[in-house]
Parts: sequence; C-alpha cells; structure tokens
Amino acid sequence: MSDHYDARETIDTAERERAHFSALPRIIAAARLAPAWQAHLRAIDPESVTTRAALAQLPVMRKSALPDMQKSAPPFGGMSALPLSRLGRLFVSPGPIYEAETKAGDEWRYARILFAAGVRPGDIVLNCFSYHLTPGGFILDSGARALGCPVIPAGPGNSEQIIDIIGHFRPVAYCGTPDFLKIILDKAEELGRDVSSLRKASVSGAAFPPSLQAEIKARGIDAYQAYATADLGGIAYETSARDGLVLNEDIILEILRPGTGDPVGEGEVGEIAVTLLDPDRPLIRFALGDMTALLPGRSSCGRSNQRIKGWMGRADQTAKLRGMFVRPEQIAAIASRHPGIRRLRLVISRAHEQDNAVLMAETAEPSDALAAALKETAASATNLRCDIALAAPGSLPNDGKVIADERH
Repeated sequence: MSDHYDARETIDTAERERAHFSALPRIIAAARLAPAWQAHLRAIDPESVTTRAALAQLPVMRKSALPDMQKSAPPFGGMSALPLSRLGRLFVSPGPIYEAETKAGDEWRYARILFAAGVRPGDIVLNCFSYHLTPGGFILDSGARALGCPVIPAGPGNSEQIIDIIGHFRPVAYCGTPDFLKIILDKAEELGRDVSSLRKASVSGAAFPPSLQAEIKARGIDAYQAYATADLGGIAYETSARDGLVLNEDIILEILRPGTGDPVGEGEVGEIAVTLLDPDRPLIRFALGDMTALLPGRSSCGRSNQRIKGWMGRADQTAKLRGMFVRPEQIAAIASRHPGIRRLRLVISRAHEQDNAVLMAETAEPSDALAAALKETAASATNLRCDIALAAPGSLPNDGKVIADERH
C-alpha cells in the first residue's frame, strides 16, 4: 500500500496554493449566506480574494468571541447557514461553545491523519476520546470508519474494563490523549494483563513531551501526534518523518501576530488562523488562540504541504487540559457562584507525565465545606476535576492571570 493517503498529499506546492485560492471566493460567498458572516464580511467582494495578500486584508474571526455570539444568537451565533435537517449531531464544548456535525462521512478530515499514524483498513481502533457532549470521540470515530477500521467507542476512564476489552478484541490502534494511554499501560502492567496488540497510536488533546514519547515507544507502541479542534477537526499531523506536523488538506493556514490580523515573518511564532475550504462549514481567518511557527521546506516523508512546529502555547489565557479547553470566562463563572471568594487562579502543572490542576481561591473564611463546594462548581463549569487550595486574601499574584499554565 502507498505511504500516502492519496495523491493530494504530494502535489506541487504551487499547484495546491492555486487550487486553494481559486476555491476561496466560492467559500467566502458560502460563508456570507450566514448572518454573522454576512455582517463580518459585508464590505468584502468574494471575487477579489484570490491571493494571500488579499486574504490578509480580511477581518479576523476569533474563536474566543464565539461564546458571547452564541449566547446572543443561539444556537451557533449566526455562523451557520445549514438547515437543521442537514445536521446529524449537536455538541457543546467547554466555553461553552456549541458545534454541529452534518451527516457527511469524514467531514472532520481525520482518515488521512490516522493513515499517517500507520493505521490501515481492517485495523481495530480503540477510541478513548470522549463521546459525551463534545465532538472529540466522533471526530476520530468517523475518520477511522472512513478508513475502513472498526471502532471500539471506549471513551476515557474505566481503565480496567478497557483492558478487558483489549484482551477480547485485540485492537491494533489507540486514539486518545497520551496521558490516558500511559494509564492503560500502567494498569495492565500492574494487573499482569496483555495489551500487546496495541502497536499504533494517534494522540492529541494533551502534552506529549519527549520523555513520555520515549516511554510509549519503549512499550512497543508507535505513537503520532495530531493537532485538532472541535470547530475544525484535524488541522495538522505528525508523520513517519517526525519533522513537525504536516498541514491537513483543504486548509489555508496563517500565523498571525497575537491580537492582530497581521501575518508574522517567516519562522516567527504567532497565533494560528485557519480558513477552512468547506462550503458547509466555512471558516474565514478563524483565529484559534493557539501559538505555533511554520517550518521551512518540505517534509522528508514526501508530503508537500506546509509544516508547523506543533502547539507552542496560547495567545490568550485559555489552556488545554486533559483534552479539554478551559477559559477565563469559566473561572469567572465559578467565582460568581461563591460571593465570599475574592480572587481565583487556576494553576496548571505537570508531574509524573500527568497534567495537574489546582484552583487557588482567596477567602477570609476558609473551610472544608467551601473547598468541597468549589470543587463541585469547578467540575460543573469546566467539565474537569481539579484540586482546591484556599489562600489568604491578597496572597495570589497581582498579575491579572486567572489561568496560569506552568507546564512549559
């Protein structure tokens, strides 16, 4: 079988660029059928946007604006022109941000990402991304089935039951966060169970540092990173070359100076903005808040698309923790439910190859009951569990941060 998913992956770079900007006016016209995009792009003549320079003149649409837009104009903030009869599933991700899936097959463009990770038709895939409310599980599920792979919809958690399932179905590939893959492997070793059928993995949603990569590799699993979001699906992916993440097809990528719409210089770190060439789900200069930098040249695996260094932090305080985004607005929502709290600060760290989160709260009246109530509120507001640390008034840093990501 070919080393590439299809011929598009190796076409001449200039040919891909011409095809993208030839299609872009049609995508902009499709976007303007939705009221929010019509208002956002009202002064734009779609037929004039046929170059990167012209695209760079368009206003940026920021992902961070979606919660307020969707609250004002439910369900999708006026950004979708599709009738409800075209939709298959409705999701909510932390923020909250509401998304929809159509009835299309691999609309999240994940089959090629799994193929690059070595997954082949007939491989049984153990999918440990969540199927609960968020689209993560379905993004991987649809890609695997489009590739011709039966899927075990395991979701995260229940590691002992998953080990039983691995023993019975003998899946070849794992999909999920790298942290949970380690949990499965550690639990299987503790129980003396055989999970050696797992030989391939496509991981995303959490940090995958070199130390954990080496540990997973030493345990017989060839794991590849992917960069994806609930809005766009698969954006970029690692290949056998291990030289950055290759951009997925049907995407125009820009790296912008944070807080602006201006593209950065070659090789500079900036905020990722994506234009998605999908007439059913058009996104124009959609700034994700994630930081990266472009790599020069072409991947040694033969794929000709642009490459990025991978996730290099956030342009704002929003952080990704255990595969979920947590935003300053969510921390504010926690505080609003507990009037006795002066200030809150979510501190994210990493130890023993696991992400950890501690919600620090300033209060003049600390108590076990308050800590328990905060823990419950935090889980409800963020869909994540974190430890609680009560602190004296004025003890937290006065730097404006409500989310402090200390993993880097």
